[in-house]
Amino acid sequence: MDHKKVHIKDLAMIGDRRTCALLDKQGSIVWYCPKRFDHSSFFASLLDNERGGIWRLDLMNLEFEKRLYIEDSSLLQTHFTGEKGNLVLEDWMPLDGSFYGICRTLSDAPEPYSVFINHSPDYGRHSPVLKLIDDGHVTLEHDYHLYASHPLVIEKHGVLCQVPAQEKAWFILAEKAVDEPEKQLAQTRELTLENWRKVSGHITYKGPYEDEVRKSLRLLRMLTYSQNGGIIAAATTSLPEVLGGARNYDYRYVWLRDAAMIVSALARAGSDGEEERMFLSFICSAMHRIPAPVVPMFTLDEQPAGSEQELDFEGYRNSKPVRYGNGANNQLQLDANSNVIIAAKVIYNRYDTREHWDTVEMLADFLVENWQKPDHGIWEETELHQYTSSKVVASVSLKYIAEHSQDEIQKKRWQEASEQIRRYVETNCMTPDGAYAVYAGSNAVDVSAALFPIWGFTEADTPEVLKTIEKLETDYCHNNLYRRHLVEYDSQKEGAFLAGTFWMAQYWVMRHNKEKFKTIMQAALQFINDVGIMPEEGDPVSGEWLGNVPQAFVHASLIGAVIDYKKEFKEEHE
Repeated sequence: MDHKKVHIKDLAMIGDRRTCALLDKQGSIVWYCPKRFDHSSFFASLLDNERGGIWRLDLMNLEFEKRLYIEDSSLLQTHFTGEKGNLVLEDWMPLDGSFYGICRTLSDAPEPYSVFINHSPDYGRHSPVLKLIDDGHVTLEHDYHLYASHPLVIEKHGVLCQVPAQEKAWFILAEKAVDEPEKQLAQTRELTLENWRKVSGHITYKGPYEDEVRKSLRLLRMLTYSQNGGIIAAATTSLPEVLGGARNYDYRYVWLRDAAMIVSALARAGSDGEEERMFLSFICSAMHRIPAPVVPMFTLDEQPAGSEQELDFEGYRNSKPVRYGNGANNQLQLDANSNVIIAAKVIYNRYDTREHWDTVEMLADFLVENWQKPDHGIWEETELHQYTSSKVVASVSLKYIAEHSQDEIQKKRWQEASEQIRRYVETNCMTPDGAYAVYAGSNAVDVSAALFPIWGFTEADTPEVLKTIEKLETDYCHNNLYRRHLVEYDSQKEGAFLAGTFWMAQYWVMRHNKEKFKTIMQAALQFINDVGIMPEEGDPVSGEWLGNVPQAFVHASLIGAVIDYKKEFKEEHE
């Protein structure tokens, strides 16, 4: 296999709720950051075929047949077939076991094959350090231990293992030394399955689009940092929004913007509350670490994301720059605060609590005092404007959270601010032909306006909403997929925004139009692969996958649309 031809749509993910690894359909690991999602990479051939590092299987005469997860775990089976027989590869990362790392087992091989491990530490910026301990044991960077069932040989560019025909094989890459690795392998497999059963048991969804929802829930669990409940936006960095372009960003952080969508999706999908309440706790804990509630994203240790740094990688399909860190961290994004408030409201309503009320108060008061300011908007533009979506979500969040205040003066202040923001939108944020503008003074519209009736800011069939939807259908829709509007970039050059496409499907549920909902869902679900992964964007013409994966915002939006559909049309299965 030529690994230069790896495509985003072919990726599968395994994880231990600390970090993850991405595999292609040939069973090669093309992305892995040890210990934590946002640490530097060991394997990154996804971003640089020559220098990124890879754990490659050379299965010369075997072809990919299928792959699937065992139960609701992240233990992945990949099946290969050939003229002389079949091979099954199992990959998993131990979940709360005696060690952390990657485990791989292969069934009896119909013919010989080789395994090549070429790790490239610190995003390829350091030369690898390898030491042969014995035939089946090599250390990497002194602290990591590679064990194998067959002899390991250190070569110039990595570690080689030859597996004869008709023999099983196994490998462990561990973050520490492991006693009796072969024995531990079997034990950790069973323990990992058992622990995933406990994790997945917090939510049981039955109903329409059940397979897609279950896969999305699995991915949201895998994107969760179990130590504190933070849910990262995606597992990767620098997968391009535009092929060959510079719109390549690091998404391995916790975005406050995603909070309401994710919490609502988990709660409404039948959760017992544990995961979404941990997520809210993470956010509120992180908020106490900063001087003012204006940071739109956090690292997994509850710190502001670092500044952007460029890497000397060729980039996915030559899309540069490749970055880590995120430069949007200092932006004022009013929707970030508002989405945390809405997430709290969802939890308060569902579980009859008022947890983290002091943080919620702080966020609400900040909105009251700052809603008039221009911000950077939902799409993190560098240009400051009075973005309509920022105003709308601020208004509804203050309205909703006021219902939970036990202080009449406070409640009145929040309610009055909510109404002031509403009047501002109605007066200033309309296009000349009566649609909701991208920002005050703009003639354009944006797909985020589909959320206005979903949020409860307006009804789904008001003249303003109808005009906005009409313009979205005319100017931003292609093959039932919807683009967003960007102020500083021609969004016709990027793909359709898949979360926004699901918002449009959800909007048509509110209009009681089942067929329109299904048509949009069918278009969006072209961009879900066999193991459930969806990207941020999809090209409506070429079918190209664009952006980082798996995209938590997209999977949460899918779940939200389906839950509304199930509720509206009382459908249980399809």
